[in-house]
Amino acid sequence: MKMSNIGNSLANVCDNLSRKCLSFFVTLLMKVNMTIRGVEYGRHLRFYGFAKFKRANKGLINVGSHCIFNSSHTSNLIGVNRPCLFSALLPDSRLVIGHHCGFSGTVIGCFVRITLGNHVKCGANTLITDSDWHLEDARTGKPQPIVIEDNVWLGVNVTVLKGVRIGANSVIGAHSLVVKDIPANVIAAGNPCKVIKAL
Repeated sequence: MKMSNIGNSLANVCDNLSRKCLSFFVTLLMKVNMTIRGVEYGRHLRFYGFAKFKRANKGLINVGSHCIFNSSHTSNLIGVNRPCLFSALLPDSRLVIGHHCGFSGTVIGCFVRITLGNHVKCGANTLITDSDWHLEDARTGKPQPIVIEDNVWLGVNVTVLKGVRIGANSVIGAHSLVVKDIPANVIAAGNPCKVIKAL
């Protein structure tokens, strides 16, 4: 084995060890933060960098077990340009996240109801929102619920807008804008997002 390969292997081991140690302490702090903010959560969460949670009084944020949150710039090698940010912004807002989900710089803005199933993967810098925002502006429509079913994979920079259901096992291609329902077991992509082929 060449000396450069040995050095590279040692550097990778050191990187992984420091990442795991840092994640351990960040995860502890994040659990304290979530508890203080009234966020419900399951077991074995992992945080790489500090995520942000914002919950209105009587709003609900419920995070399942075994979820991973990548919020630091180097926590995902494709590049994360912001921390994960999850919000339930109104008293009746309900943001429910299943088990074994993964997020990288993901923003979820919930005004009414957003539900993610189990094993949902949200690629770097994804956005999910059930509202047009600025509710006081007459040009905006009413918020509408979003459902993302089990085992859906959202590619890098995907945006999912209000009133959408994405069926189980579907893959949404990078940079797609999802404005209408996507059925289960398909690959879909584009702006607006359309089915490309069945899986």
